[in-house]
Amino acid sequence: MSKIFGLSSLSGPSLLVGLLALTGVAAPFISPVPKAAVAQNRGANFPDTQNHWAQPFIEALAERNIITGYPDGTYRPNESVDRDEFAAVIRQAFNQKQERKIPSGSVYKDVPASYWAAPAIEEAYEMGFMHGYPGGYFRPRQPVSRVEALVSLNQNLNLRGSTQATTQSNTRRTARKNFFLPIGMTNLMQPLMNAKAATKTTAPLQQRPASTVVSNYYADAQKIPQYAVDDVAAATQAGIVVNHPNTKILNPTQPASRGAIAAFIHQALVNQGRIEPMNSNVAASKYIVGRTEISSK
Repeated sequence: MSKIFGLSSLSGPSLLVGLLALTGVAAPFISPVPKAAVAQNRGANFPDTQNHWAQPFIEALAERNIITGYPDGTYRPNESVDRDEFAAVIRQAFNQKQERKIPSGSVYKDVPASYWAAPAIEEAYEMGFMHGYPGGYFRPRQPVSRVEALVSLNQNLNLRGSTQATTQSNTRRTARKNFFLPIGMTNLMQPLMNAKAATKTTAPLQQRPASTVVSNYYADAQKIPQYAVDDVAAATQAGIVVNHPNTKILNPTQPASRGAIAAFIHQALVNQGRIEPMNSNVAASKYIVGRTEISSK
């Protein structure tokens, strides 16, 4: 498996990604790096994560080689995560059973076989974490929103949470076996979502209330897309949602930062029993939504 997390801006880092792709060398945060670089990342002494709110989450994953930094030794925790990067970190962090197989010879039009993240994208798709878009596109450089990341994790991991949240999630998962839901849901996709939802209710998407669970946790629950409400509720009660600086503000449609993705992945691994829970005396632990409720059960 590859060592992950990469470049996402459209300036210098983006140019580097293009150059790396042309030369067959993979991007840092998302793919294989030299052993020396991996060793340097262990302990996660990234100069730009010192005193950052997500530092403990980043360190825990870096020490396990789930994520790595950039060639200049930085991690850039506030940069957004693109779909190709998210596929790569998912591939490295989890080893889910294959749910489907990409037919021989089938490729996304915008993901050539030589693309640095092509293997990770294929595995993330086959494990059920990610989907493509109509027309055969994957949109690898499209940022992943916070809610999209949470939906992907909740739908494909056996998270332990409250009975209510688990039941809601399982019911929805069974009901939408044939429902085409790409991880990168954008305004372009909203007509498709509205058309599907219209078969269940005549109320406009933006007027339908969030579930009681998310409303109890988040002041901005009404901003959660309707398709994601139950998954967010389940993910919250499973303890994988981390909100900084205010646990009551989810900011569901904002692009997920590299720090936030590290926190989500860390908490999902904690839920699976693969990483020890963060000690309550660590400042970052106060941003874990519902930690008190989860730990008391």
